[in-house]
Amino acid sequence: MGHTCNAIVINAPYDLVFDISNDIPRWTELFGGEYKKAEIISKEGDKITFRLTDDEDKSWVSWRLLFKDKYFTYSERHEPKFPFKYMKIIWLYTPKPEGIELTWIQHFAMDDKAKFSDEQVEGFINKHSKENLLVFKQLIEKQVKL
Repeated sequence: MGHTCNAIVINAPYDLVFDISNDIPRWTELFGGEYKKAEIISKEGDKITFRLTDDEDKSWVSWRLLFKDKYFTYSERHEPKFPFKYMKIIWLYTPKPEGIELTWIQHFAMDDKAKFSDEQVEGFINKHSKENLLVFKQLIEKQVKL
């Protein structure tokens, strides 16, 4: 079982941090080029179903629940799950004196047929999460100054 937890403080109002970070079509920009496409398939109340396509043209569908009034989101990778058995993601938004601390928690297990182990993928996710959180911080804080 793999597990990661990474965080950064963004010096911006909560509504702006929450709204921009959950603007799925902007993920092509917010995730520093990790996704070539980020498309919303459906939106029903606070549930968004979306498709992500990476730079290798691999696509998958996930769904995300927005709990803006509770300061968190919950997502799961839906189909195809491979190379994971499961992938669950929680984003926490914690008010701090200097801004909003955005924390990404990923809980997953790799499929037995995957070429990477849980530990290898933890390292990969931790590296990219730190880089991506910095992009989120820079782009959202830039919006505050506009």
